[in-house]
Formats: sequence, C-alpha cells, structure tokens
Amino acid sequence: MNIGQAAKATGVSPKMIRHYESVGLFPEAARTEAGYRVYGEKELHTLRFIRHSRDLGFSIEQIRELLGLWQNRRRPSRQVKALAQAHIDELQRKVQELQAMTATLQHLVHCCHGDERPDCPIIERLADGTA
Repeated sequence: MNIGQAAKATGVSPKMIRHYESVGLFPEAARTEAGYRVYGEKELHTLRFIRHSRDLGFSIEQIRELLGLWQNRRRPSRQVKALAQAHIDELQRKVQELQAMTATLQHLVHCCHGDERPDCPIIERLADGTA
C-alpha cells in the first residue's frame, strides 16, 4: 500500500504520516526501488493507534510512551492507567481555564452596549491587561 492508500485507510493524512516518521513516532516505511513508501497491515494498525490517541488529545510524547506500552505485551496496566489519568487531569484543568475565559467574556459582552458609542468595556479590559 502506498502513502495515499495508507492515509485513506487510516484517516491520517500523508503529511502527518511523514511528520510522524520525521519525529520518530512512526518508523520510516520500507520503500520500493522507485523510492515510494510501502505500508502493510502492521503499519496501518500503528497509524490507527496514533490517530485514535491524537483524537483523544494525547501529545506526541504521550503517544510515544503509549506506543511503547502497547508494543510491550508484559507491561503492567497501571502504567497505561497512570498516563491516561494524568491526561484526564490535564484536560480537566484546560476545561476549567476555558470555562473561566468564557465567563469573563460573557460578562464583558453583557457590559458592552454594542451600539454606536466608541466606549467598549471589552476593548478597555483588553487594553488594561486585566482580561
């Protein structure tokens, strides 16, 4: 299977496949005599694993660790669970930050008249650095 076919089969774009290869997350593919990349089922399975991990928001480094754990059949599941729990904690922190930003913006939008007057609490707040 060439890179385009692998991309279609896994939902990972050719550009991202090449990127994953360049950062060492995904091994460089075997090549034909003409230099085209060739992928088999094992590589497709790995690309799907990477895509699913990215869909859940794991970073490249976290995915690298997850791949190592996935490939080590003797791994203790507590390592996988700990990595996933740390990611959950980070996601929850980000959600709280987004909720705080939303609340601030909602307050500012409520305070803005949104009419022809030039005074605007949104702009004022951004300008004074307290937003």
